[in-house]
Formats: sequence, C-alpha cells, structure tokens
Amino acid sequence: MPGQFDFTVRGKEDLIRAVEEFGVVPLFRNSVPGFSVEEHVSPRAWFSDEPGVWEWKGPVIRETGCAYGKFFEHKAAFVSREVFLDLANYRRDGYDMDARYEEGLARHRDKRLFDLVEQNGPILSRKLRQLGDYRRGGQKGFEAAMLSLQEQCYVLISDFVYQQDRFGRLYGFGVAEYSTPELFMGGDFTEKVYAREPEESRLRLLALLRRLLPAAEERLLNRLLG
Repeated sequence: MPGQFDFTVRGKEDLIRAVEEFGVVPLFRNSVPGFSVEEHVSPRAWFSDEPGVWEWKGPVIRETGCAYGKFFEHKAAFVSREVFLDLANYRRDGYDMDARYEEGLARHRDKRLFDLVEQNGPILSRKLRQLGDYRRGGQKGFEAAMLSLQEQCYVLISDFVYQQDRFGRLYGFGVAEYSTPELFMGGDFTEKVYAREPEESRLRLLALLRRLLPAAEERLLNRLLG
C-alpha cells in the first residue's frame, strides 16, 4: 500500500522494528487495506514448522515493552508504549475503572474480571479462569468481558507462556498472560495516561494514522479508532 506503512516481516527483528517505527501494528487484516502484519509477512513466517509470527509475539512484547491486545475492531495489535498512552486515554475517556463503574458506565461482569486481573496480575489465562470460576456451571462471559476490557485499554496481554518438554524445547500454543497497563508499564503509564483531554488524544492518534496511511479513506481511519 502506498505510504509509510510499507514493510515485510521475515523475522522477529522486522516485527520489532515495525512496532518501534510505526507505533501501531495490527496483526490481522482490518478495515484499512494493507495495514496489518498478515498482509506483509513472509509466508514462511506465517505457515511453517519453524518459529514464526505466533512464537514471536511474546518476545516482541518483552523486547519493546509495547502493549498487545485486541485494541482495533476486535482484533489484536501491537501498540508502542508512547502511542498507547493516547489510545488508553481516548478509549477510557478519562475514567479509571473504579470511576467508570461508579458512574454506571461499566458492566459488573467487566469490573469483576478487571478486579481479578488487577489483584493477581500478571496472570495466565487458565489461572484467571480458575480464580474467577469461569467454567461450565460457573461464571459466564469471560471472553466478552476480556474483549471489552482490552478494547477500553484497561487490560492487555503482557506475554505468552509456552510449555516445555524435558529437553527445554517449547511446544503447543502460547498461553496469554494478562495484566493491567498500570502493572505492566508502571509509573511511565500511570503518571501520564490522563495528562491530556481524551479528544486531544484522539486527534493525535488520527494524525498518526494519517501519516502512516495517507491513501486511506478518513472514514476507515475513524472506524479503526472506534
């Protein structure tokens, strides 16, 4: 696609550079054509027996300190720490979770799951489900609440953890580890996230997307921002 968002992912280092250079890197196809890893990745890094995109997600998060989660159109994306400050401020609309809940703007199911993450994070998905009794016959709505919390930037994925065989080799699918941005990013986040008006953060994000995607229709950029 014409514009600055033009790269090919052949290895983990390419993905790290993309996150650091662009600030927002969606993993999957979305409303804006060409704006995803999926559309720029080498087939060998996507469909191969060798470590590829799926295995790189955790290392990219750890090495860049970026936010990762379902932030755009219910789909996962990497967002640099600097850009995430504006994304979180805009999506939260200036409210922390306690204030949002007290104002009647958050569902009980979301607040309950958020509290579990805040009190126990970073925490693996399976452990979080156990603590919250999210099982058949128990609590319902885990996926819906987790999606809502990620899209409002109250929760993110801080790592992916793999099982190891007796030789120390990783196998299976990485298990998501959840945290709050406050826990994961510390003072750099908590001291700055509400420093601007939410509308100012939205305009800054929109300006970034315009620079990255000068050929994209404005309505698609706004749809992406939510």
